[in-house]
Amino acid sequence: MNNITLSAVGIMIPLLGTTIGAAMVLLLRRSPDSRVQKALLGCASGVMIAASVWSLLLPAIEMTEQRGGVPWLPAVTGFLTGVAVLMLLDRILPCCDTADEGDHGSRMLTLAVTLHNIPEGMAVGVAFAGALSPDAGIPMAEAMILAVGIAIQNLPEGMIISMPMAGTGTKKGRAFASGFLSGVVEPIGAAITLLVTSLIVPVLPFILSFAAGAMIFVVINELIPEAQSGKGGCWGVCGAALGFSLMMLLDVALG
Repeated sequence: MNNITLSAVGIMIPLLGTTIGAAMVLLLRRSPDSRVQKALLGCASGVMIAASVWSLLLPAIEMTEQRGGVPWLPAVTGFLTGVAVLMLLDRILPCCDTADEGDHGSRMLTLAVTLHNIPEGMAVGVAFAGALSPDAGIPMAEAMILAVGIAIQNLPEGMIISMPMAGTGTKKGRAFASGFLSGVVEPIGAAITLLVTSLIVPVLPFILSFAAGAMIFVVINELIPEAQSGKGGCWGVCGAALGFSLMMLLDVALG
């Protein structure tokens, strides 16, 4: 397959992860054990942290260095801007707690996860935009690894939407659809990013770093607290270590 076809396939990979996670509501009679949920959330955290470093920040630094700029400047400013923008959105837009009960809480959880999927889709789109640009120096394999990594961390996200909804009496088909739709914004955001590649390439290091900051905000604000809540927080730690190691291995070995 040529690079354009690979990119088209690649931007759909994260949605596959969300779909598989949401489909668990159709396959399982009840929600997974809390320890399993904590391990999955921890794994998602580890994957996103490693992806932010190896697939976004380091390429941004290397790209700036190759262009003769100050290597750390777009990385630092983009990262902090990403964190600040997500923090602002988190305060302005309706937020939720996974402990909320009833249909309203489920809708708010779906909204929150959907909003947090936007920077992930943007990160994938930026990576493939860089892979398609001859001047960016981002290998196609690295963009694919990022897409796979985000798909892995989307598995528990799909589950934490569909399973609680089914637990509150929502039909399983509707619960699955809600989980699936929360991930649709990722390929849409990635596709839009790819369509404006020519505009993105000049500021690609900043945008890569922005996506990294947005993803780290989601990890710190959402995933880690949930993985550490209540008893059995060590399962979240183990999952995070495993997820980080897996993503690091993929990036170093195949990138």
